[in-house]
This record gives sequence, C-alpha cells and structure tokens, in this order.
Amino acid sequence: MTDRTAPAPRICPNCDGFATVAITTGSRDRHGLLPTLTVDCRACNGTGTVPARRVPEGARA
Repeated sequence: MTDRTAPAPRICPNCDGFATVAITTGSRDRHGLLPTLTVDCRACNGTGTVPARRVPEGARA
C-alpha cells in the first residue's frame, strides 16, 4: 500500500516565500546604529505560503 503524503504548500506569489523583511530607516540613532523595521507580507501575513485553491467541478479534465 502506498503512503499518502500531504500536498506541498504553495509559495506566496507576492513575496516568493520571503515573508518577512528588515528595512532600515536610513537615519542613525544617537548610538550610531541603523534602526530597522520588520515588515510582513500582506498577502500571506508573514507565513510565506498561501492555501491551495479549489478547482471548480466543471473545470476538471
């Protein structure tokens, strides 16, 4: 009997799987460091994957 595996998650097309990035603000603080902001992808909410789409019944071959 064959072993069933779960389908691979789809990579988010907006961020290509790189869901969280660090962005520098461009200015330095009083200690001379560059402050950074971490920003999540809006489409996948920082997971890097999106759920698989369902195929309509009439579209199957």
